[in-house]
Amino acid sequence: MGEHMRLSLDILSVDRSSDEPMHRQIYEALRRFILDGQIAPHTLLPSTRSLAEDLRVGRNTVIAAYDQLLAEGFIEARTGSGTWVAPIKQARTNAPRTKPGCGARRLSARGETIVNGPQPPRNAGVINFHPGVPETASFPFSIWSSMLARNSRSRDESLLIFLSYAGHLGLRSTIASYISVSRGIDCTPEQVIVVTGAQAALDLVSRVLMDEGDHVWMEEPGYRGAKSAFLAAGANLAPLRVSRRGWNLSDPSLPPPRLIYVTPSCQWPFGTIMRIEERLELLDIAERHGAWIIEDDFDGEYRYRGRPVPALRGLDNANHVVYIGSFGKTLLPALRVGYLIVPPELVEAFDKAVSITGQFAPLLLQATINDFIKQGYFATHLKRMRRLYARRQAHFVQLCREHLGEWVTVTENDSGMQLLASFKRPLNDIDVVAAAVKEGLDVQAVSIDYHSTEPEHGLLLGYTSMDERQILRAVLALRAAFMRLDRQ
Repeated sequence: MGEHMRLSLDILSVDRSSDEPMHRQIYEALRRFILDGQIAPHTLLPSTRSLAEDLRVGRNTVIAAYDQLLAEGFIEARTGSGTWVAPIKQARTNAPRTKPGCGARRLSARGETIVNGPQPPRNAGVINFHPGVPETASFPFSIWSSMLARNSRSRDESLLIFLSYAGHLGLRSTIASYISVSRGIDCTPEQVIVVTGAQAALDLVSRVLMDEGDHVWMEEPGYRGAKSAFLAAGANLAPLRVSRRGWNLSDPSLPPPRLIYVTPSCQWPFGTIMRIEERLELLDIAERHGAWIIEDDFDGEYRYRGRPVPALRGLDNANHVVYIGSFGKTLLPALRVGYLIVPPELVEAFDKAVSITGQFAPLLLQATINDFIKQGYFATHLKRMRRLYARRQAHFVQLCREHLGEWVTVTENDSGMQLLASFKRPLNDIDVVAAAVKEGLDVQAVSIDYHSTEPEHGLLLGYTSMDERQILRAVLALRAAFMRLDRQ
């Protein structure tokens, strides 16, 4: 046995020029030898003194390595007989790969649905025309960082312990007050459920309010993130067709719904606003079928002519509506803080669901958002952004008419953070996106928002995050992409 050990440890050495401590090098090497089977179970290891002499290191260095292996169960000390390799199974590093269909590890059906429905990629270092991206350069970072630092130093129990999984009590109360004025929604703080962004809200709604196989009316075209959340939960999607004129709520082919997903304040991707007669009809449909309406108010705060349109949830008989809001468009996307406003009978269910799914946003961020709103900085920032986005939209549309008029029609819209570019000639928007990438430009195709019917082709162009110089660069890059396609 001694001869076997000398052969196995001949390859054990230490690199004195390495930044890694020598005891760690010895530990890693012995651990690897044991897992690979180069040192067999029940093998007697050299004494710490003997190994230290062989490696020309201090004995304490070897003791530290042995202690770590002992703590992790790789070796065991036997009184009076030394240190031995524990009887563990070695990893099968050379085992052949399992063939598909023969017990291979695979994703669940839900997992496959999730990974096969990704959002369009966003690439750093290129001109970005992605929709829904807010301006960040004008954000009051000094004020925000001061508030965040103050909350970080606080020993307030409400910032250290989740007293309510549904969110920070102060922020929930502030949202309830704010949403009453800004979106016409009358609710209590208890009805506000704070989560990690609008996508988390969609996922939570899918888990709590529908069963696998339930019918979900999904706007066609409609937001891809919502579609993915519903499909991952096992929904049968039924296309609720939308045009620039409105929603086709009288389609006889639509099955009785469990959920109805809509973006009534600024339809994605058309930017259409749902008329009052459509809102009342939709509420009546939900009442008749006992269905829930999911109102995604992703950028309803941004209206450039007149006041923002009141939310569907604000109508008197809207107890079938679950409202989704987010601070990702009005503050910073990376905050990942959104919220739901649920009917009173769903409060307890959603509070418990958040505790199970872990979709609660960090309390420090929630408290800082609360301070930011209560001290008036949110209203000031939002007002500034509305003026800025209105100017940028007008400038953007003018540049599109000057430089892209041969290929697309882009018209102003009273709301939203993006505009629809409709093609003037038969073009495949996926081909346009590919050509744009070659010009260093990221754009989003409209056809990806269709899930059931023949898609309309076009582009959804976000302009709010770019200044005038950047907008011009983006428009000229898109022009170059169209010219590239013309030459093919």
